[in-house]
Amino acid sequence: MATINKNLSDYDKNTVPNAKDFRFGIVVSEWNDTITEGLFKGAIAALLENEVPSHHIIRWNVPGSFELIYGSKKMLQTQNVDAVIAIGCVIQGQTKHFDFVCEGVTQGIKDLNVQTDVPVIFCVLTDDNIQQSIDRSGGIHGNKGTEAAIAAIKMAYIRQQASLSHQIDNQHLLSPGALRIENLPLQIEE
Repeated sequence: MATINKNLSDYDKNTVPNAKDFRFGIVVSEWNDTITEGLFKGAIAALLENEVPSHHIIRWNVPGSFELIYGSKKMLQTQNVDAVIAIGCVIQGQTKHFDFVCEGVTQGIKDLNVQTDVPVIFCVLTDDNIQQSIDRSGGIHGNKGTEAAIAAIKMAYIRQQASLSHQIDNQHLLSPGALRIENLPLQIEE
């Protein structure tokens, strides 16, 4: 999403579902920590602003952006969360390492979304220079962490609604009268 004419921190609170009962995991890369801490602050502020209790938010740190995949996978497997936000920052250097890390992280997060039932939100900045990252982690373009938190709330809600819809649809699979609960008066025989 192009950010030149958009502030990443702006959102309409009226379009955000009630999030007070959701649990969120946030996996944060320690590499480029000045940037990732800014992204984390944006994400946590948005979650709290939308009534997610602080004890429903779990944070794990991983060494770098490539490790976000494994950290997110383990978060999904062990923490009973409704969505995970993967926060990282990869800045272009003089080698192809940038390309490999960006491609790997992107594909890894995509794979988690395909293979599991819990959404993983991609909050990884892939910028040409440090200034672009500063601008998107609380600077002149707002905070991508805020945008990711709102996406996580909306995706957790979609997951919840899809699950409820699936449960209702499965009730129709029963033939009429297959499950019948009768309210009969209790009779005691002597």
